[in-house]
Amino acid sequence: MISALDISTSGLIAQRERLTTISQNIANMSSLRDANGRLGPYKAKHVILETDHELATSSGAAGVKVAEVREDDVEPKRRWQPDHPLAIKDGKWKGYVEYPNVDMTEQFVDALEASRAYESNVGVIEMTKNMTSQTLRILA
Repeated sequence: MISALDISTSGLIAQRERLTTISQNIANMSSLRDANGRLGPYKAKHVILETDHELATSSGAAGVKVAEVREDDVEPKRRWQPDHPLAIKDGKWKGYVEYPNVDMTEQFVDALEASRAYESNVGVIEMTKNMTSQTLRILA
């Protein structure tokens, strides 16, 4: 029963990381500088999950862990704003300002999926707790 709790806990941690990343994406939808303060639009991040074989049980069930947090490689949105102080000064895109290409709908759908997965793991933990309690009641 303990391994079931470990597996569900790994799911909770992974979904919490996804929700944190999604909230960062939404919060930075209009950021014109990167995390280091350099000029350049914010790039959306996505959490990549993988199987955690350290939590594998004899039945083959395994947990999940965050493999990496990957930045999007999409082109930024560009708006013609030649008077903007952060407008590109020269080159092909002179006079344009680059904005993050973060899709709000995609972020909301990802957040909904992550929160449902989080709720599912909480449900599994509650069921495991109830089964353990019933087992101890039967044995006692």
